[in-house]
Amino acid sequence: MKTTEILLLLLCLNVVCFSALPSAPATCPADLGSECSGSGSDEWEGEFFPGIPKIKYEGPSSKNHLAFKWYNSEEVILGKKMKDWLRFSVAFWHTFRGSGADPFGAPTKFWPWEDGTNSLAMAKRRMRANFEFLEKLGVEWWCFHDKDISPDGKTLEENNANLDEVVALAKELQGSKIRLLWGTAQLFSHPRYMHGAATSSEVGVYAYAAAQVKKAMEVTHYLGGENYVFWGGREGYQTLLNTDMERELNHLARFLEAAVAYKKKIGFNGTLLIEPKPQEPTKHQYDWDAATSANFLRKYGLTGEFKLNIECNHATLSGHSCHHELETARINGLLGNIDANTGDPQIGWDTDQFLTDIGEATLVMLSVVRNGGLAPGGFNFDAKLRRESIDVEDLFIAHISGMDTLARGLRNVAKLIEDGSLSELVHKRYESFDTEIGALIEAGKADFELLEKKALEWGEPEVASGKQELAEMIFQSAL
Repeated sequence: MKTTEILLLLLCLNVVCFSALPSAPATCPADLGSECSGSGSDEWEGEFFPGIPKIKYEGPSSKNHLAFKWYNSEEVILGKKMKDWLRFSVAFWHTFRGSGADPFGAPTKFWPWEDGTNSLAMAKRRMRANFEFLEKLGVEWWCFHDKDISPDGKTLEENNANLDEVVALAKELQGSKIRLLWGTAQLFSHPRYMHGAATSSEVGVYAYAAAQVKKAMEVTHYLGGENYVFWGGREGYQTLLNTDMERELNHLARFLEAAVAYKKKIGFNGTLLIEPKPQEPTKHQYDWDAATSANFLRKYGLTGEFKLNIECNHATLSGHSCHHELETARINGLLGNIDANTGDPQIGWDTDQFLTDIGEATLVMLSVVRNGGLAPGGFNFDAKLRRESIDVEDLFIAHISGMDTLARGLRNVAKLIEDGSLSELVHKRYESFDTEIGALIEAGKADFELLEKKALEWGEPEVASGKQELAEMIFQSAL
């Protein structure tokens, strides 16, 4: 062994970090400090999660918190593999950029691979951590905002160059096994977007937002993304005193039309998605809920070009259940993707918690099964660790729990369908419409004169019990 190799070995052993020889990548245990994180090199390819094995399915009786109890990716449920019903995706921003900060508290998370900068080298290191995480978790999809994977430059040209460099690495790391579920442009945190992006009162901001979306769509297409999301977050109004609502809505529609045209020009075949976002940060948004968004798309002739990305926490902030929003989107032919999270009913903002309520997950999966699945969409974990969860393994535990919860929901739906009692109860409730006159009503062929004649003929109608408690009993029996 050469003298330099001996010195290298002794140095690594002193920090409990072993790099076999110059030909092998460094390996850094996740509980060590930055001295073992590659010295700032964007070429460092060490193991970010050396204490975490590849997560496997062990069944409901397992006590291993780093194993799936309910999610068995290859198992066939209702004619499809579980992984095809669920199409799980990891959100880069919460998982690798989430700091633990909230409106009242400073950051709490300092991952061992971070060096405190937002440099290109750091962006590349995060990207390597992302793909190791995906591989160990067994998830085949990921999602990103442009500004979360790439640092800001001093000019738009520099921004684009930075993004190109990081995306080139992402393309290499994706290989043939991992795919991009969707990409998006982050059009809210920079001060230029204080008045909105496509709804900004400044035409220069509108143009800048268009350029940023153009680039984000290009890299989404380059990475083989199956969808592109438009975030409504900072569009909308807090007061109408200084806002021309009609003009802003028109500007937003023209922006989305231009996006559709550019999508077709570059040959991007992915689905364009709009996400309803109430109260972020204003008291009302132009895309408040699924119904508001659907109405906007209809008014401006965009229903054939867009679908909706429904976030469960946003559903509750708009005063609905997630199931209600999913059904509203599904019935209107607009259900495209789901941001799998939930909120705290006693906190009035978007807490982005991982979904762990089995009943809610079962209702969510009822809508997904009725929709025939979500492809080319999926379930994106737009969810983050609680502020006090600061261990690297917590990233895995949270995702495992969320995946198991939705997998258990899918299994419960299969039970309900196999049992048939709930669907029979619903069918029986509406059986009066399974008649000649009912068929005429549902076909739009029963006018008021005919209905009046029937009302006079039948007299006071008898109204049967809705059997709400029985429906709840049947539902709960499947959980």
